Amino acid sequence: MKRILIIVSLIILTLGGNKAQAQVSESPEWATRIKAEGLGHSRIEELSRFLTDFVGSRLTASQQKRRADALVVDRLREMGLSNPRSAFAAEFPRGGWDVVKTYAAMTAPYYCAFSVNPKAWSGSTDGLVKGECMVFNVQTREDLEKYRGKVAGKILLLPSTQSTELSFKPLASRYDDEQLEALTQDNRANARGRFGGGPGGPGGPGRMPFDFRAMMELRQLTSEFYAQEKPLCVVTGSGAYNIPGGSGVNYRAGDPEPVPEIQMPVEDHGRMVRLIESGQRVEMELELLNRFTDEREVHNIYAEIPGTDPKLKDEIVLIGAHFDSWHGGTGAADNASGCIVMIEAMRILKDLGFKPKRTIRLALWGGEEQGLYGSRGYLEQYLMKGKQKLPGFDKFALYLNMDNGSGRFRGIYLERNDAAFPFFEAWMKSIESLGFQYLSPRSTGGTDHMSFTRAGLPAYQFIQDELEYGRTYHTIMDTYERLSLSDLKLDATIVAWLVACAANDPGRIPVYPVTEPEMPPMPF
Repeated sequence: MKRILIIVSLIILTLGGNKAQAQVSESPEWATRIKAEGLGHSRIEELSRFLTDFVGSRLTASQQKRRADALVVDRLREMGLSNPRSAFAAEFPRGGWDVVKTYAAMTAPYYCAFSVNPKAWSGSTDGLVKGECMVFNVQTREDLEKYRGKVAGKILLLPSTQSTELSFKPLASRYDDEQLEALTQDNRANARGRFGGGPGGPGGPGRMPFDFRAMMELRQLTSEFYAQEKPLCVVTGSGAYNIPGGSGVNYRAGDPEPVPEIQMPVEDHGRMVRLIESGQRVEMELELLNRFTDEREVHNIYAEIPGTDPKLKDEIVLIGAHFDSWHGGTGAADNASGCIVMIEAMRILKDLGFKPKRTIRLALWGGEEQGLYGSRGYLEQYLMKGKQKLPGFDKFALYLNMDNGSGRFRGIYLERNDAAFPFFEAWMKSIESLGFQYLSPRSTGGTDHMSFTRAGLPAYQFIQDELEYGRTYHTIMDTYERLSLSDLKLDATIVAWLVACAANDPGRIPVYPVTEPEMPPMPF
């Protein structure tokens, strides 16, 4: 009996020793050096101006995106990162599209110029055109027939799904302690599946529309109606504070050019609708010029700091953010902010001469806004094709993603992977003073880490202060001014530290046992 107890004790000590070894933080010396570089010698402001003002908008497959890719690859090369490149990720059925000219104004009952944004992949007008506006309210297939033969040469105002009213809440906000503490509570009992579950935070997954199939069928029928009946333009009210939003139309490369469509703020759209409803004749003039190209590829940008350990150098610690944006602004909060942080984290480690055991890879994804094309493409090229694991699967150590604006990191969503907690608990001790203090067991969705969690891989999105993200992203307001440079500086320092820990920790976060390997279709 005594001999058995001794053996059991030795087994427990051995297992305990391995567990402790598997959760190791980098040295305090490196914590001090990374903080000093990230907070005292930051390049965040320079990077922010470069990735917004200089690079411009980056709509998927546009010529603007191609230009931006080349500029960023050159910058990564100047930083001394290894193998900077733009690489094919996935086929893109919509093709390329760029804005050349946009002008719209109401001319009757009086003149008023509007700030508008063309819908991506919509068509052009035949020069400057003028026409009467009419409200076009279609909720069912039968409603379409009511307008048959009545819309040619007209400008159609779709009913707005948004409204605006006075708000007494602050424009920008941060999490309070009570909200953050709530995120640390496990909500799996209320979840509805890994990709359609309960709340996670900003960008968290929610239910698909009640009858998504019927909605998509009606959208297709309406597009066909436009092509047959030929209105001058279709106008959607989207975006508030007199700022139009941004989105795209249903189009595939090679289709006939769609009817021109624009988005305008709900305030201007509502004014015209109210005038029509009161019996006034409302007229507009427009000139829209958009250019289609036969660009049918999504590209990602990569660069590395190579691993140095003979046994671990082929393992990958991946960090990333989506580089594509909508076309109205410069995609600052969504998502130049994430790219800025990840590039700066790489710079910090590179300039300090950090020698990781594992390879650290930066990935700036394309095509996120239309359905995670870039990160899905990476998964299918290197990690998992269908249900078949590829050689890179077993070399995948960690992915950290940023895509909720420029707010400060307060912690991280650990996607119901209980095995990840000991690692982050060890790593976060040196950065708790930077406000990184909360580990949430919850899942959050809507961005590129989902491409990896579908395979059970350890891929995580940060808990961030929302700031004013909800009112500015996907609008023409999403410019340099939306960035909180002080928050981005802290975020980049946190990422650099976590990456240093993950790259040199002798252990790795285990793969999550998934029961839903296929991700649902994205409504983009």
